[in-house]
Amino acid sequence: MSAQFFNYPGTESNATDYHYSQAVKIGNVVKTSGQGGWDEQGKITPALEKQIETAFDNVLKALKAVDPTLSFDSIYAIRSYHLDMESSFDVMTSIFKRIFPNHRPIWTCIQIGKLGLEGMQAEIEVEAIIG
Repeated sequence: MSAQFFNYPGTESNATDYHYSQAVKIGNVVKTSGQGGWDEQGKITPALEKQIETAFDNVLKALKAVDPTLSFDSIYAIRSYHLDMESSFDVMTSIFKRIFPNHRPIWTCIQIGKLGLEGMQAEIEVEAIIG
């Protein structure tokens, strides 16, 4: 079984500059790299809730770059990285309740000192299953 790598529109410069992909497909499993709250121009919003919502939008873009049938319902595992757990934990769980109304993915939530891009307050990576 071989790995196939994917990017979505707007992330081409990251792929080139930092030499990585946004998602990988191995069999019927899809994993994303850490998704942040960047827009199509690479700008990161400073508002925490909007940043996390945008990160989840980017998660969905990464999944759909692999298979257009993938959705939030396909996600079974989440890892999130936070600069300030106290300010972001409730925001994250509130968004979970909205985007995962029918299931509860497993979740590992970690506070760290710095994220990959300046201005990022949270980063989200997921695993999803096709089918």
